[in-house]
Amino acid sequence: MTTARTSESITDEDIQLFQQKILSYYTQYKRHLPWRQTTNPYHILLSEFMLQQTQVSRVIIYFQQWITQWPTIQDLAQAPRSQVLHAWMGLGYNSRAVRLHQTAHIICEKYHGDILRAMHHFKDLPGIGPYTATAVRIFAANEDVVTVDTNIRRILIYEFHLPETIPDNALWTLARRCLPKGKSRDWHNALMDYGSQVLTARKTRIPPKTTQSTFEGSDRQLRGQILRIVLDSPVSPSHLGEILHIDDDRLHIILGQLQKDEILIEQEGKLKIKES
Repeated sequence: MTTARTSESITDEDIQLFQQKILSYYTQYKRHLPWRQTTNPYHILLSEFMLQQTQVSRVIIYFQQWITQWPTIQDLAQAPRSQVLHAWMGLGYNSRAVRLHQTAHIICEKYHGDILRAMHHFKDLPGIGPYTATAVRIFAANEDVVTVDTNIRRILIYEFHLPETIPDNALWTLARRCLPKGKSRDWHNALMDYGSQVLTARKTRIPPKTTQSTFEGSDRQLRGQILRIVLDSPVSPSHLGEILHIDDDRLHIILGQLQKDEILIEQEGKLKIKES
């Protein structure tokens, strides 16, 4: 990479060349993913939840299963929490399933199932921040708005020779300048593909702002093991400790997190799924 420059020095011609490069690549090599074959806001919302910190190849399988089991957001909202968590098992970060289920309830009750309207009030919705809300508006409605994920951040930094320390507001301003009006959906899909297939973190050596911790032996792994056991049948904390061979202090902390995330409750000395 050449010497870093400032975002203010980027010309309109630079941006036009960048747009041509990205869209030309997308025309030839775009990925055909199931959530790209629809503009259904519920399907887009579901894919965005699933794609958080989970590989695309795994999400494809789960996505198809979910829209078969719960074709509408109303169907999902009415489903028992235990069924939702069981269907999520294997995607990781099970609190996402709880937040998705809670969000489905709120959208149905407060916004009468209007997902796009709800995205403008994302602070009401568990598990949804500015990125996810904007992504749903882009991919479901082709709105001329921008979002910047880790792939897009890496592309902008690399292609325009920007410092990795560039402030987020400057990066988002540049992203808005780069957006081809009327092509928001294709543009963001193109950037996602270019970042995952061409300008990878390994190739650019630009690290993400946040990284996942090691899974093996982690609290995340234990949370998943606990959830599998409790989904099968309620169990006492002491029996759970015996099954998993972990010390009481560590188990207490993890169970506290699962209860705080509204995944588990303890009733009559046994742990069970907290239904909505």
